[in-house]
This record gives sequence, C-alpha cells and structure tokens, in this order.
Amino acid sequence: MPELLELRRTIEARPSRYVELTARTSFSFLSGATPPEKLVERAAELGYDAIAIADRDGLYGIVRAHEEGQKQGVRVIVGCELTLEEEGLSVPPIPGKPTTLTVLVENHVGYTNLCKILTESHRRHPKSRPTQRTNDLDEDELPRNTFAGVPLAYVCAHAEGLWAIADATLPVADLHRAFGGRLSIAVHLHKDGEDRARVVRSENAARTHGVPIVATGRVLFAKPEDKPIFDVLHCIREGKTLDEAGRDLLPNAEAHLKGDEEIGRLFSLHPEWIARSRAVADRCRFSITELSYRFPYEITDLVHRDFHGNVGETADEALRRLTEQGACLRYGSPDAVPEKVRAQIEKELALITKLEVAPYFLSVRAIVDMARRRDILCQGRGSAANSAVCFCLGITAVDPARSNMLFERFLSAERREPPDIDVDFEHERREEIIQEIYETYGRDRAAMVCEVVSYRAKSALREVGKVFGFSLEQVDRLAGVVTWWDGVSAVSESRLRAIGLSATDPRVRQTVALTRAIQGFPRHLSIHVGGFILSAAPLEAVAPVEPATMEGRTIVPWDKDDIDTLGFFKIDVLGLGMLTAIRKCLDLVRDAAARDPNHVASAPALAKGTAIERLASIPAEDPAVYDALCKADTVGVFQIESRAQMAMLPRLRPRCFYDLVIEVAIVRPGPIQGGMVHPYLRRRSGEEKHDPPHPILRPILERTLGVPLFQEQVMQIAIVGAGYSGGEADRLRRDMAAWRKTGSLEKHRDRLIRGFRERGIPEDFGERLYQQIHGFAEYGFPESHSASFSLLVYASSWLKVYYPAEFAAALVNSQPMGFYSPSTILQDAQRHGVELLPIDVALSGWDCACDENQMRLGLRLVSGLGEETGRRIERARAEAPFGSIEDLAARARLHRKELVALAESGALDGLSGGRREAIWKVVAPRPDGMYEGMDRDEARPKLKKMSRAEQLVLDYERTGVSIADHPMKLVRAHLPKKTRSSRDLLALKSGTRVSVAGLVICRQRPGTASGVVFVTMEDEFGFSNLVLWSKFFEENRHVATTSRLMMVHGKIERSDDPKGKFPVDPDAPASVVYVIADRVERLDAYIPAMGSMSRDFH
Repeated sequence: MPELLELRRTIEARPSRYVELTARTSFSFLSGATPPEKLVERAAELGYDAIAIADRDGLYGIVRAHEEGQKQGVRVIVGCELTLEEEGLSVPPIPGKPTTLTVLVENHVGYTNLCKILTESHRRHPKSRPTQRTNDLDEDELPRNTFAGVPLAYVCAHAEGLWAIADATLPVADLHRAFGGRLSIAVHLHKDGEDRARVVRSENAARTHGVPIVATGRVLFAKPEDKPIFDVLHCIREGKTLDEAGRDLLPNAEAHLKGDEEIGRLFSLHPEWIARSRAVADRCRFSITELSYRFPYEITDLVHRDFHGNVGETADEALRRLTEQGACLRYGSPDAVPEKVRAQIEKELALITKLEVAPYFLSVRAIVDMARRRDILCQGRGSAANSAVCFCLGITAVDPARSNMLFERFLSAERREPPDIDVDFEHERREEIIQEIYETYGRDRAAMVCEVVSYRAKSALREVGKVFGFSLEQVDRLAGVVTWWDGVSAVSESRLRAIGLSATDPRVRQTVALTRAIQGFPRHLSIHVGGFILSAAPLEAVAPVEPATMEGRTIVPWDKDDIDTLGFFKIDVLGLGMLTAIRKCLDLVRDAAARDPNHVASAPALAKGTAIERLASIPAEDPAVYDALCKADTVGVFQIESRAQMAMLPRLRPRCFYDLVIEVAIVRPGPIQGGMVHPYLRRRSGEEKHDPPHPILRPILERTLGVPLFQEQVMQIAIVGAGYSGGEADRLRRDMAAWRKTGSLEKHRDRLIRGFRERGIPEDFGERLYQQIHGFAEYGFPESHSASFSLLVYASSWLKVYYPAEFAAALVNSQPMGFYSPSTILQDAQRHGVELLPIDVALSGWDCACDENQMRLGLRLVSGLGEETGRRIERARAEAPFGSIEDLAARARLHRKELVALAESGALDGLSGGRREAIWKVVAPRPDGMYEGMDRDEARPKLKKMSRAEQLVLDYERTGVSIADHPMKLVRAHLPKKTRSSRDLLALKSGTRVSVAGLVICRQRPGTASGVVFVTMEDEFGFSNLVLWSKFFEENRHVATTSRLMMVHGKIERSDDPKGKFPVDPDAPASVVYVIADRVERLDAYIPAMGSMSRDFH
C-alpha cells in the first residue's frame, strides 16, 4: 500500500536479516521467469531493503531493476551469473551441476572489472552464450580502474570490487586465490531431494578452504505461481514439449523469492549463513547512478581540427565559431542574419555552455559533415529542429527566421538532461556513416544502443503451442488467430472455434494463459534503429560491449529508455528511405538532362552539382505541387500517402509550406483524440471564427487558427498562460506522454488553473483548456518534427509532379520503403502517363532506368536474383550483347535457379521467342550437361503461347508486378455486371448500395479508431476506400485479413454529404468517398498463385 511504502521510505526501519544475492529475471533470456521490475516490487512486498540482480552473462535488466528499486525503496545490487568454460576449470565439472559463478559489484572498480569480463567474453564467443575462463577473474589480469577515482567502499585490503558466490562443485581453491575473503560458497534449499547433499558438499569445501557459506534462494521467479511460466520458458529454450522435458523440469516451486521468515525456517540450523547474506549485501553498495560517463571531449577536439580551428580552442569556442560561420552561410553575410535569430543563437550558446554539452553538438556536426563529404543526403529532425544552433551547423533544415521555435522542447537548464539529436541519412548509405563513426572515435569508445525484441502475441502463441504439443499445422492456425495489432487478450472462444479448437480444452486454456504471461518477455537483443553511444574513455569502463549479429557493429546491453535513465548521450544515426529515393530520383533527372538539357527546363540547376545542391535547388511554393496535393495525388509522396492523409488533403487544401506542416501533424492521434481536427477544418473553411480563447494566447495559436495542434503550443500555453518556466513546461510535456502509465498529468491541473486565473484568464476557460490538454496528452506531435518532414513532403511531391517516371523508378529502386508495394507505385505511374517497359536481360540493368517518359523495369524486381548476379549480367552485357540463353548463362555465370527466375519473369523472352520457350530451355533435362553438345538447330517442341492470365500469374509470382494487365482487368469479366470500379464510386451519392472489387493493398487499424479497420483496394482505375466497423470486422476477420482479391458490398458515404458520418468540407475540390462494408467475399480463386500485395499497419 502507498502509505506503508512511504513509511518505509521515510522512517529508518531495521534492515532485513536476509538479502537475496542470486536472483535471475526474465533478462536471463528463457532462464528467468519474472521481469526485473516485478521481482523488485515483490522484494519490497516481502520487506527487503536490498536485493541482488544476477542475470545470466549480462547486465541486461539491471537498469530497469534499479529504476524500480528507487520507486520501491529497495537497493539493487549489481550482479551477474557468469558461465564458466569447462576446459578452464582445474577440477572436472560434475555432470548436471552448475558451472556458473555469481559475482556482485562492491564498488566502481568492481563494476568496471565486471564490464571488462563480459566484454571479453562476448568478444570471444559472439554467437553463443558467453563463457568466462576462471583465470579471467584473477585480480592480476584485471587492470585497476583509473577512470572512476576513489571507490565508494574501498575498505578491504584485497578488495578489487567483486564478490563471488560459488557452488561447492567449482574449483574453490582457484576462486579463493582470486577473491580471497570476497568468496562465499552458496547453499540453497529447494526440497528437491538434493538439499542434504548440497549442504554436506558445501560444508566440506568450506572447512577445507576456509571459505564462509552464504544462504541463497537461487531465485528463478518471484512467486510460487510463476513456476509454470518458468517450465514453459525452459521447454522453449531446450526445444522440447512439456512431456519430453519430464524430469528436466523443476520438481516444485521452491525457486521463488522468499522473505525473512521463510528463509529463517529453512536455514534455522544455520543462522550464520543468513547473516553472511546481509554482510555481503552491506559491502556491495555500488549503484549505477555512480557511473562516471563522459562524452568524448578530447576526441572531439581532435575531430574538429578539420574545421580550421585552433588546436587549443575549447569546445565552446569551436561551437561558437562554427555557428557564426554557419549563420553567414545560411543567410549570406553576417549583417543578413535576422536579429531574432542572433538573439536565439546567443540564448542557446549560453545554455549549451552552462550544461557543458558543446562537444555533443560538435560531434553531431562532424557526423553530418561525414555525409556531406560523401554527398549523402541527411537531415536532422525531431525536437532538434527547434534549435537555431543546429540550423546554423547544418544539422537541421528548419529556418528559425521562418518558424516559431521553442528551444526548451529540445534543451532545458532545469531538466539538465543530455540533448538527443536525430539525424536521417539515406538508408542505403547509412552504413558508410556508421563505420566512419567507429573509425573516427574508435571501436572501444563507440557502440550502438540495443533494441530488446520481446515476445509478441503471434511469436508467443507459436512457442507456447509447441511446448504443449500442438502440431505445426495447429500452431500455424493458432498463431493466425491474432492479427498484427492484437494481443493475446483477443484470443476469444469464437476465434478458437473457427480454427477447430475448444476454449474449454485444458491444453488450449493453458496455452493461452501462459502465452499471455510471457507476452512482452525479452526474446533476444537486436540493434536500435540508429542510436550511438560515444564515450571519452573505453566504453567497457561503464558498460559491457558485445558484437551485434550484424557484421561490423557492436552494442551496449541497454535500450534507449535505459540510456535515458542513465543520462548517457545518444546520437541517432537513422536511415530514411525517402532520402535515398530523392537522391536516386535527382540522379536520374541529372542523367536525363545530360542526354537532353530541355528535360530540366523547369529547374536547370538539377542538371549539375552535388545531390545536396540539387535538392536545395528545387523551386519553392510551386502552385502545381499544391494542386496535386489538393487532389490527394500522393502515392509515394513522403508522409502523406496513407489513406488517412489522402482523405485529409482535399479537405485541408494546402496552398503553402506551413499548410504542409499542419497536414503532417493533424492526421495524428493527438489532434484526433483532443478533438481538434474538426474545429480546425471548420475555421479553415470559414464556418467558425479564428479568435483564440483568450487574447494572451493569440501569438501562440494564431498560426493554427486558435486550435493547439503541436506539443510546442501546449508548452507555450503553459508558459504564457500559467507562468510555467521552460523546464516546467517540458516536464508537463513529459507527464503528458506518460500520463496513461503514471497518472502524473493530474498534478498540473491546479497549477494551470491557478496560473490562468492570476493572468486574468477565466477559470471556466482554464478548466476547458486543461481538459483539452488532457485529451491532447500522449499523442502530441512536435511542430519542429513536422516542419522537418514537410521539407521532404514538398520535395518528393515536386519530383512526382514534374518527373513522374524518374520518381517512380527511384521509389522502386529504393525498396523496401514507404507505404505501398512496387506494384501499386508502378500502376500509379502508368496512370500518370509513364510507359513501362518489361524486364529484359538484353536491356535492363539492376535498377529501373528512365528515358523520356519511359521506364525500363530493372532486374532487382526478379525474385530469386541477387544484386551480385544482376551486376554480373550488367558487366557481361557491357562487353558484348548476349546471343542466346546459353551465352548469357556462360558469361554471367548463372545457376539453373537464377535462369529459371529470369525465364519466369519474362526477362529471357527476347532471347527465346517467348516465355514458355524460355522456361522450356532452362528446365528441360540435358543428358550431357545443360548446354554441352547441344545442337542449337535441333527441333523444338511446339509450345502453346501463354495466356494473359498465365503470364499475369508468373509476373506477380516472380516480380510482384505486371505491366501488361492489372489483375482486376482479367477478373472483372467474371464478376457480376453490377460490380463497380473505383472510378464509378466518385459519381455516386451517399447511401447508394454498391459492390466493389479490388486487390487489397493496405489494411490499417489506427489506435484512435475504436477498433475500426480501414482497407484500401486497387483496381485498374485507382483506389477504393473501405471502412469495416469493429463488430463487422470481428465477424469477418479471416476474410478481411487474409484475402488478396476481395469483393466488398456496402453503402457509399461521402465527405461532402451533410448527413454523412464524415466531416463536411463543401469547398473541397474533390470529395472523399468511402464504402461502409456490410459483406465481404474472397476472390483469391480467380488468381490463386498470386501472393499478397498488402502492406498492413497498426
């Protein structure tokens, strides 16, 4: 209870007699059954004032445990259970007995030593569970730490900071020499028939070597009722069913966390063993809050000599110099820098100096400069776009002179937290930047943040289903019960019945219950999308470093939230597919201009210069671009190509860049949940007045017509309307983001109301505004982020309008990325007048290529053909044209499977006379080898020409696209005559009953839509928007989620109908038309071999 917890925190209570020193959590990856937070919470319930977290071979869960410990008033001792290599033991291991050693951290030196041990272990065993050689733990081989200064508890004469707890089966003599008085022999009593033997063995070892015994619980889970979870995890780890595991499973639930009283009863004959646990815990007082992490000041100085500064200048001086130089470049001359921007720069530099974070900005600037030298497009985003310094350094592209910035959204003196700058790079070239960062800062001082991949509903159902003995076919059906957005709670009786399983079957019931229990458990570590940690000293002084599965990468064992908790500086080096596509499009346009200068008549600067310069030369505020956007002609356009964005564009009718900033932000859960979309649209169309709620808020809300749409506006309202400081306003933003979990937003209510009242804002208005902020909570979108993205929205839309062939080719050449499949992108290009030419080994390169308004499809579209093979074909053809399939196979060194892929895709039609001929030539048996001794003039069987339907199936099977026909063009002849096309829907009135068919290309279930699913179908004329209400979707779930071709029956609903359920926009140049479904049919049988084209989103 909260009052008891507060009592424990405020009154110095007697410490517990017993402290658990060997507790695993779920971050032992299938070897522990309780999340660290829950284990610490349980420790608090049992009266612990301290507990050691000792997961297997890593510190993966220690930050989460520490954070929970601070909330619960429980001190978390840092520990680890190390696996020992058997060949390194001086005595042979006893079969079935542990070869692990638990070590606990006494002080900073010990922590550093443990990090070094783990780093070396992972370095030697990157593909398996790390192991430790016993001699790795010898004090003479662990260099003393000079990084941390004086240890916190450096009192023992032989203390090097690590305490060891060993099983008596280990070589105690060797360990005693290494650890001295910091070694204990562990005894746990689990009532498993082995207790007496354990005690005797431990007492013998203790007498022989003079080592004390310590009582432990060897904790694997928090409560007795968690034992089935551990059993399931054990079976998953061993790849066995419960029946197969048999005696391998724990005989009882004694491995749970026990309190003082229960431990006292178990060890009643040996109270000194319990006392030893307390003594060890009292010595191990290191906390991860003491980590002395520093950003690389010294290395930064070396890096920035490239910027022609004095070797001796400080980081602050270098930052000021580079900012002033950048401001001159941005605005043309020192005198041209706007006064508003000058003042903002001075304010930011003063705060950066105060917080001592200048080296961080210099390093981000250096990383951006790495991209510039390589002509890689990049752009900062997120809250960093609120910074004038970032703009002048070239990190971000949002001009502070043209925007209303709130620097406190990015950096605050009161918050005193490290800045966090996200920079997007071309996704295909990001690895070049990553490797240069490693080379510049050193692999011992740079590592990436990890991503904890957890069990989700589908993966958990599969694994638990196997453990309970379900067949693979049953497991597949069971996993199919949940969709991409579902949790296990969605596994209903009706869904189980639909796949032939009974919810009352004990096996089914247990499978679902235990799946629910492990959902969210860590499964393995992956690499964060781009977070980099840089350190002044070798990173292993503050964190274990391990190789990632991706070659050339290393990671620390903590995710971004852990890094935030620790206060480490993180630079996000992110990959963005649209930057790759824009660069490739610009290159295609430049190449076309080299052939015909008139090709770039609309923007001659596109014909020369770097990609960065050419992107900057795109003309601004082009009316043709906004005309296209108002028509929702945005397939492939960055950020505004989704169904919801396409529906919003004709209603919002953007006519300038700031309209795009609003467009990007308004189709987000924040404005939708906060009830701000409709008021904004009504005000934009003149149906409501633009007056702000109070004159004092006019400067904040004027640009969004009196409606708060952005996080910065909420913060500014708190500052101007309620007297918040910048740091307090940022705290409000953070509490909004977390209010569903913590409820911490409520504490701001009285402060806001009081502040509003003091400034003459009516109390009733203050209450309404608070409620609006409450609705806005958790989903707010930063204006700075939206502005950064809007630059790419405009650029990609401009390229689509003026260079549709190059734009479509660039999108396809940059896959995987974006909202739509290559098939949809190419169908859209055809509707824009682009002539598509088929894949042909005699003409196609690896990438799609353009000439005038034609696009030749590239070999990259052929499934089963790798890029290396495609490049070999290019090189061989450059030497001489291919004379035959045999010639192609010989000179490009193609395997039979690659030839089959090319033949089935149609790429060999020109060398064979037709697709069936080509397939016959590459699959027909050749007794003397495939081509050896073959008579080129031998009689060939007469093969029937492929039908359009057969060719279409092969097109989609091998390339995912077809330029000859849309599938619906062939299917339509078999459908009822009253079936409408997407083009027909535009002329129909609301309420009209229709049947419409199409290829399913997208399914969405937004979190704000109360279970409603939106489906987009494509036919030969365009798109149909479908709405499946939650009840209807659940009743027709299988058809709706698995159909590739689908027929939908329902009623039309238009956005320009006052009686409709969708907001009215009478002045919109185009109406948004939906079909409200009431019946769905699967049409897959018409083209059975075609794979799914749908990209599904939550």
